[in-house]
Amino acid sequence: MDNLIFSNSFLAQTMDLSKVKMVVTDMDGTLLNSKNEVSGEFFKLYKALKSHKIHFVAASGRQYSSIKDKLSAISEEITIVAENGSYIKQGDTELGTILLSADHVKLLIPIIREIKGLYTVLCGKKSAYIEQDDLKFKTILREYYTKFDVVDDLMDLPDDDFFKVAIYHFESSETYIYPVVKHLEDILQIKVSGNNWVDIADLTANKGKAVQLLQHKHGISKEETMVFGDFNNDLEMIDQAFFSYAMANAHENVKRAARFQTTSNNEAGVEIVLQELIKAKNNQNEH
Repeated sequence: MDNLIFSNSFLAQTMDLSKVKMVVTDMDGTLLNSKNEVSGEFFKLYKALKSHKIHFVAASGRQYSSIKDKLSAISEEITIVAENGSYIKQGDTELGTILLSADHVKLLIPIIREIKGLYTVLCGKKSAYIEQDDLKFKTILREYYTKFDVVDDLMDLPDDDFFKVAIYHFESSETYIYPVVKHLEDILQIKVSGNNWVDIADLTANKGKAVQLLQHKHGISKEETMVFGDFNNDLEMIDQAFFSYAMANAHENVKRAARFQTTSNNEAGVEIVLQELIKAKNNQNEH
């Protein structure tokens, strides 16, 4: 964990990590390795972040309960931004909720149903809902949604508030899902959020808006914010931080948008930078 990779060597030499007051990281492809695990090293580094009063935020397209499970040891202390910014919670306190209207849900479901090979997840506050009782898909779904129910017809909307519609394809989201829904980008927030996923939410919902809300709440500036991401649903929050990092495994759009680059999610890319941040904070305290 010695080498940081920077996209700009001048910035690398001149930046001051000791300014950072908030760290925001995506989960899949970023903090999680390809086995969907958080490292033990991260939890050690989190203790050091906490000792320096650095606010930690996990921001993901995942369901709230799934993020909470992955970070169970610290979940009551941190802020969780779930469903791509549609749901923000600190401990038991809800800080922000942006709902997808029932009309938009009913607009989307028939469009998705027309295309073979697409799987629909209606993401609610109480649970997620699917109508395709497919064993292979349910096995994948369990990784991202700890709570989900199989229903007969998604058009008979369950009694719940909805954050987004997530669509899955076993081969490629950019090839098989995005072209089917991109004509709706004027009215809905449509994000290719992973190799197999597209997430559709209210037009105002994204991770960047969530980071803005938290910056305002805690009196933290962009120059005091550090962000890590790997996919297109991270672009808005990358714009909200001076210390913006793309993972080595990131989508090209993210690498272009981020100011810096670190190693991949399988090479402790987040932890490497956090080690440098903690060193900078320790040095600051010594002077």
